[in-house]
Amino acid sequence: MRTPRNVVASALASLLWTACAAGGPVADLSPGQRPALDTDEAGLWMQMDRIEADLRTSGRVVRDPALNAHVRDIVCRLAPEHCRFVRVYVVQAADFNASMAPNGAMSVWTGLLLRVENDAQLAYLLGHELAHYLRRHSVQRWRAMHASTDAATAFSMVTAVAGVGLVGVAAQLATLDGIFAFSRDQEREADLIGFEMMVDAGYDPRQAAAVWRALIAELEVAEEGAQPIFFASHPAAEERLEALAARADAMPAPQGRASHDRHDAVTEPYRAAWLRDELRQRDFARAQVLLRRLIDRGGDLGDLYYFEGELYRLRGDEGDDAKAADAYEAALETGTAPPETYRSLGLVYWSVGRLDDARLAFEDYLRARPDADDRLMVEAYLQQF
Repeated sequence: MRTPRNVVASALASLLWTACAAGGPVADLSPGQRPALDTDEAGLWMQMDRIEADLRTSGRVVRDPALNAHVRDIVCRLAPEHCRFVRVYVVQAADFNASMAPNGAMSVWTGLLLRVENDAQLAYLLGHELAHYLRRHSVQRWRAMHASTDAATAFSMVTAVAGVGLVGVAAQLATLDGIFAFSRDQEREADLIGFEMMVDAGYDPRQAAAVWRALIAELEVAEEGAQPIFFASHPAAEERLEALAARADAMPAPQGRASHDRHDAVTEPYRAAWLRDELRQRDFARAQVLLRRLIDRGGDLGDLYYFEGELYRLRGDEGDDAKAADAYEAALETGTAPPETYRSLGLVYWSVGRLDDARLAFEDYLRARPDADDRLMVEAYLQQF
C-alpha cells in the first residue's frame, strides 16, 4: 500500500495534467450531487476519495462514539439536507484546524475542539467549512490554479509535497489545505454563510467573533515563523473579528440553546491528552495563553494547574522552577490533581536542591499510583536520598 505522502503526490500530479473544464460560474452543490465523470471536478473528487480512504484507516482518527456524534449532530443541525452526505473525522492533532474536502469528507482537529468553548463556537466553525463545500470553493480554486500556474511551477508543487517527509494524516491534510488555500473573497463568503447557518440553527451569533478573539490572543504571542494553520488564509483575523462582531450586534441572542450545551461534557475526558499534545509542540507562549483561558473559564482546575506546571517545567526559563512548583501546589490544593503532579513536583524540588521535599513528593506519587509505569525510575530516585 502506498504511503499517504505518495497518495497526495499522485493525486496532485494526475490533476495537474487533466484537461480543465470550461470556466465560469459554479452552482452550489445539491444534496447528494456528484460531478459528471468526464469533468475535472470528478477527477478531484476521485483523488480526494483515495485520500479519505487513508484517513479512514488512520490511527490518528478518534473513534469515540460520543465525541463523533457531538460533532456530527452540529453538522446536521447546520445543514440537515446535506447531513447524510458528509463524513466527519475527528483527527488527533494539536493546533487549531478543520477542513472540508470537495467530496464531503470533513476533518476536525482535536486542537480545535480543545480551544472551542461551546456548541455555538463549534457550529460557526463547522458552518464555515460546510460553506466551502456547498459553494464548491475547492473546484473553483483548482480551476483558478490550473489557469494561472505553468507546468514547471505545478510540478514543483507536487514534488514539494512528496519530498518533505510528511508524517501522518494530519500533515497530509495540512499540506493539502496550504496548496488549495481559498481566496480572500472565498473566506469572506464562508464566514458569512457559516454565520448565517449558525444563526438559522439557533446558536448564539456572538460566539463567532469570540472564536477569533481567542485565536488572535494566541497569534500575538506565537513564535516567529510558527503561525497557526488556521491563520494562513486571508483576510486578516482582525477584519474577520470585526465583521462578525458587527453582524452579531445587529441581531438579538437566541434563547434556550445554551442551556443544552454539550461541548464541555463531551470533550472533558480528552482534555488532558489534548493538552499533552499541545505541550509537545513546544510553542510555550501560545500554550500559556490557552491554559490561562481554560483556567479563567473554571472547570477541573486540578488538571489545568498541573499542565500549567508542566509548561513551566518543560520550558525551563529563568524562574520557571518556582512557577512550576507554585502551579503544582495549586493543583494539589484543589483535591483533583492527577497523581503525576506529585512526581513532577518532586522533579522540580530535586532540581532546586529541596531534597527532603522531593523525597516526600516522590513517596506521595507512589502511594497515589502504586501501579505507575515509571515506578522503578522513581524508586531509583528515592534510593539516592
